[in-house]
Formats: sequence, structure tokens, C-alpha cells
Amino acid sequence: MKNILICGATGFIGRNLLDYYYNQGNYNIRATHFKRPIVEGYDKVEWVNCDLRDPKQVQEVVKGIDIILQFAATTTGAKDIVSKPYIHVTDNAVINSLLLREAFEQDIKHFVFPSCTIMYQKSEVAIKESDFNPSEEIQSFYFGAGYTKVYLEKMCEFYSRLGKTKHTVIRHSNMYGPYDKYDLEKSHVFGATITKVMTSEDGKVNVWGIGEEKRDLLYVSDLVDFIDLALNKQTTPYELFNVGIGEGIRIKDLISKIIHHSGRDLEIVHDLSKPSLPTSLFLDCSRAEELLDWKPKHTLDNGIIKTLNWYKNNVK
Repeated sequence: MKNILICGATGFIGRNLLDYYYNQGNYNIRATHFKRPIVEGYDKVEWVNCDLRDPKQVQEVVKGIDIILQFAATTTGAKDIVSKPYIHVTDNAVINSLLLREAFEQDIKHFVFPSCTIMYQKSEVAIKESDFNPSEEIQSFYFGAGYTKVYLEKMCEFYSRLGKTKHTVIRHSNMYGPYDKYDLEKSHVFGATITKVMTSEDGKVNVWGIGEEKRDLLYVSDLVDFIDLALNKQTTPYELFNVGIGEGIRIKDLISKIIHHSGRDLEIVHDLSKPSLPTSLFLDCSRAEELLDWKPKHTLDNGIIKTLNWYKNNVK
């Protein structure tokens, strides 16, 4: 049995990875948590309360591990991205830099790093990995976080050339599904919309901005499937993949879909005083299909229905 470390196992994607590998039963799992308590019911998991900004704690938590799934991060929504963009920079750079160095020092077999798509310019056609142009400045509201991600992608490539560790970098699109953030302060657009739709008491749903921007949205279990394929099929020291559904939907159309599948009769009201991120893009994921035989299994409608059902049963 391989030893797998899930960093950020109490977070959105980390919790879904924890469920998946725990239910498989063929991995020894060590899971980190920090500000949140451990998740009860995972008796065979070794939980470690760990501040991944501390080099000594990082060194200890990596000992004896074969695979690192690095999903610990400071994350938040559009409000903080606009008003406090610095909160996505320093801690995330430190955490990942320390983990990458320790993975190299301890000859970890495989390191999976979730990047994102915020380094891409807006586009009305599907974006390939190679479409990122480093000489073209990242959009202003993503400047700090975007260049931090680019730096960490290059650190993965750097260490893949030095040691024995395989590195998989994932430029994933907007994720949604079980265990996402559903509070209105820190959630992304999908989670926030679910909450607004399900808790509306006045027959209205307030939307930030005009809702014309497009997003590529991927149901979280499709990302988990991709990660498992990468662990089992990647043969090269370093790979970078787009991972998304491969199509864009306008925010206002997404909200209409969520309202429709909720079964509620609600009016959409646009709040132009609130911050929004005026960018549109969707991903060309053909490389993931060609190299790993990966394709998303969930349509957006199917994913919305499954998420609404999970929300009704789990969010109070």
C-alpha cells in the first residue's frame, strides 16, 4: 500500500480526495488540517494538525510519504480578490515552496499541484495550455495571485528536472460540488449562487454585476478522476494540464439554471454596486484526453442537480 499525504483534507477539493482514496482502501492516508477540526468517521486516517508555513512541520509531515496531493491554500471569493488581493499571495507561495523543496529532499514519488486559470487572458475561444503568453501581463485583479501560480508551476518544473519526483500541475477551471464553500463571504460564484437560491425569502436572487462574463465549471468528482489517472498513467517527470468541462456559460445563464433545477420561482436582481470579475474564458482540455484518456463525466445540468441534492442534505 502506498502512503498518500492529502494537504488541506478538510477543504473543498481535499475533502473530496479524502473520500475517494479512503473508500478505495488501498492507500495509507495522512491528512493535514489547520484551522478546521478533523473530519470524524475516517478511523484509518492519520490526522496531523500542521502549519504548512513552518519548515520543521513540513519536514515531519512529509516523512515516509510516496504521494503528495497539495490542496492546502488560502482561498476566497470575488469580494476579497477585488478588495484584498494580497491574501492569495504570500502564504500560498510559502506553503508550496516548502512542500516542493521537501518533496525533492525526501524523494517523494509524485507531487500534484493545483494551479488555476487566472494567468490566462479572457477569450471567446477555448484556451490551450500553450496559449499562456508570459510576456503578456496578467489581468490587474489577478496580478498577484496569477503570478504566484506561474512561479509555483515553474518550481514544479524546476524540481522535476533535479530529482526523482514526478510533478503534475493542474490548471483547473471553476470547481463546484460537495463540500464547497457556501457562505457568502468566502464562496465562489457557484457556491454563493446555490446559497442565495436556496435561502431566498423574498423571491429574489441578488447577483453581483451584469452576469455577462463566462465561466468554465467542472464538477469536483471529475477533477478527482483526473488526479487518479495522472497518478496511474503519467510517465514523464513533469506535465501541465488544463482540466475543465471545455465550454463557457454566462453567469446569468448559470443562475437561471440553478433556479430552474431548484424548483423555486425566483427573480434575478443585478446589484451593480458589488464587485465582479469581468473576464470570460473556457478551456481546451484535449491534452488531458490525449495523454491520460480523461474526459469529464458530468454535464453542467447533471452537476447542478447533484450539488443541489447534496446541499439540501448537508448544509443547514
